[in-house]
Formats: sequence, structure tokens, C-alpha cells
Amino acid sequence: MSEIRELKASPRQRVGKGAARAARREGLVPCIIYGEKKKPEAIAVDSNVLRRQVHSGRFQTTLYDIEVGGEKVRVLPRDVQFDPVRDFPLHVDFLRLAADSKIAVEIPVHFINEEDSPGLKRGGVLNIVRHEIELECPAAAIPDEIVIDLTGLEIGDSLHVSSVTLPAGAVPTITDRDFTIATIAAPAGLGAEEEEGEKEEGEEGAVSEAAEGGEGEAGEGGQD
Repeated sequence: MSEIRELKASPRQRVGKGAARAARREGLVPCIIYGEKKKPEAIAVDSNVLRRQVHSGRFQTTLYDIEVGGEKVRVLPRDVQFDPVRDFPLHVDFLRLAADSKIAVEIPVHFINEEDSPGLKRGGVLNIVRHEIELECPAAAIPDEIVIDLTGLEIGDSLHVSSVTLPAGAVPTITDRDFTIATIAAPAGLGAEEEEGEKEEGEEGAVSEAAEGGEGEAGEGGQD
């Protein structure tokens, strides 16, 4: 489960572009807390603190307790707007969460036991189709990652979501198909080598059959 981090924020008395620019000049990032059928709450967070959180990794799958005016609100970051030049956060939307909330989040995939995959040992390549899987899961139990075991996989094998053990209470948001997460692909050149080998075997077989046929015809002629 993802850790729950804490942020301190101050309420914003004014909203709009002018108020947002004024907040940024004071070293703050304007944010909004919304959801749970409550009135949106405009807040501001210290820009240095928020920048460290945003660039620490997995920001949008990490739960936060934001303290505003002495009260804590459990939230999940849902959208971050960045400065197009300097790449620092300009605005963040936080989704307010109840204790029993379920949320759709993209969870990173982590592969283990590559050394126990015969296909990879033979030079096969792990072709990752999905680096993340979107799951619907309890807000209080968002997993850090989905672990996938590669033990026993051969070249040509595919890993589908149905073959993966998902965290308790989590289900894929895609339900209409058994989508592929990764495959063990043949290394470059292996397919061509196999085709060439099959071609050579076919040619050798054809030559052998022709020789046997010639011998038979010669033998029949000698009998006449």
C-alpha cells in the first residue's frame, strides 16, 4: 500500500487568474480540493514543498493528508499543470476521499525472476506492452506496484491480465477483454535463421528424394 504523506496548506480567499498569479509571486502553488459532493476548496501550498513531492515519483498514486485551518483532508492528486518552460507545478487538483472510497489509478508493473525464464535465457526479449495497469481499488489500499513473475516463460509466450495476481480488492478498469501486458519475443535474426534452417532442410530433403528416385529408375532400366 502507498504511504500516506502530509502537506500543509493555507486557504485561498480569492480565486481566478489574477489571484493565482499573486499566489505564485508569493512562492505558493494554487490548488483545489474537490469531490465527495462537497463544495470545492481553494488552497495554496508552498511551491518548494510541492515541487519536491511532485518530482519524488508516483505523486498521482500517493495519498495525502492535507492540513487546512487545523483540519486534515484525505486526498489523491488527480491533475498537475506544469510551466511549459521551467517544468514546475502551476496548479494541482486534489480529489477528496472518504474512508470507503474506490478510485481508478494507474499502477506501475514490476517484473521479477527474469533469470528463471528459459525464453530470456535463450536470448528472447521482454516486450512490455503495458508499463502501467489502471485498476479500481480502495482508496485506503492503493498498491505501490503490480509484481509479475517471469519464471518458466518461453519465447512466444504472452502474459495477459488474467494470469496476474492482482492486489486484494483491485480489479482492472478494462473488463471487455483479456489484455496483454507483456510478451517474450524472439531476438532479432532468430526468426530469419529458423526460416533459413527450415529452407535448407527442405532443399536437402528434395535432393535426397530426387536421388532416391533416380536410383530406382536406373535399377528398373538395368532389369530390362
